[in-house]
Amino acid sequence: MRMNHTIAYAMVVLGASLWGIQGLFVQNLYSYGLTPWQVVTVRLTISSLILLIILGTLARSYLKIRLIDLPYFIGLGILSIAFFNWFYFQVMDLASLSVAVVFVYTSPIFAAIIAKILFKETLTTAKIISILLTIIGSALAIEFIPLGESSLTILTVIFGLLAGFFCATYSLIGKNVSQWYHPFTITFYSVFCGSLFLIPTSQIWEHGDVLLEGGIWGNILGLAIFSTVIAYMLYTIGLTFIESSKATILASVEIIIAVLVGVVVLGEVLTVWQLLGFVFVFLSLFLTVFSFKPQLKKGQFNPSKGR
Repeated sequence: MRMNHTIAYAMVVLGASLWGIQGLFVQNLYSYGLTPWQVVTVRLTISSLILLIILGTLARSYLKIRLIDLPYFIGLGILSIAFFNWFYFQVMDLASLSVAVVFVYTSPIFAAIIAKILFKETLTTAKIISILLTIIGSALAIEFIPLGESSLTILTVIFGLLAGFFCATYSLIGKNVSQWYHPFTITFYSVFCGSLFLIPTSQIWEHGDVLLEGGIWGNILGLAIFSTVIAYMLYTIGLTFIESSKATILASVEIIIAVLVGVVVLGEVLTVWQLLGFVFVFLSLFLTVFSFKPQLKKGQFNPSKGR
């Protein structure tokens, strides 16, 4: 199967853009009284059901896994999906969508550090510069620079850093199964295991009356269908036809979309220093991509996306 590169690029950009608008659905779900933990629960539960229907109907072979690999999927589901989404949504709730998405893009720092410790990978000059740019960019985004203090609480900053950390675990755990399974298989079982972990602890049933309202389902389905299932499928299909390094750069449009949604739709106000912080994070992302470029091949499992 062949595809025009322009179409593949467009699919990656559109997929990342759909990730960028997820904050709109999340903030609307908060208005119904759902907690971040419960929002993650409905996202993963509905998404796993949709994926099960799609794969069960169109590609049953993608549902086959070996039991010996189940611990990896459980780890991905709990650590890289459930915990990542929860900390990410917590920062949206405590701070803003714009700040939350910046913290997510600290994940390359954690990936590089963990890879250095566990896999003895070399910290190249490009990686070190990338780490410094991310630190400076994040400090600008939360206004620690130049004010010397931030309007965010210490807890919010910790949650943001943990979001970046758990996002990074997706590549570290996922690389153990990526050579054996299609990305759709990895996504389904990761999301499914995450939902099984969340449901018993979410107390979502206490909002039964709210879940019976028609209005809330527009946001639930929007989050599950557009910002999860369609977003990932577009990104994954596009990734099959272009280099992973290029896909990662194109996917950084998520930051732009998230900031635009935050400012234009949610009424968030950004300072010049915060905008400069976003630029620094962008630069660090590009450096990270090019420092890893020799190891990345077309269609390879992309370690930067743990949605």
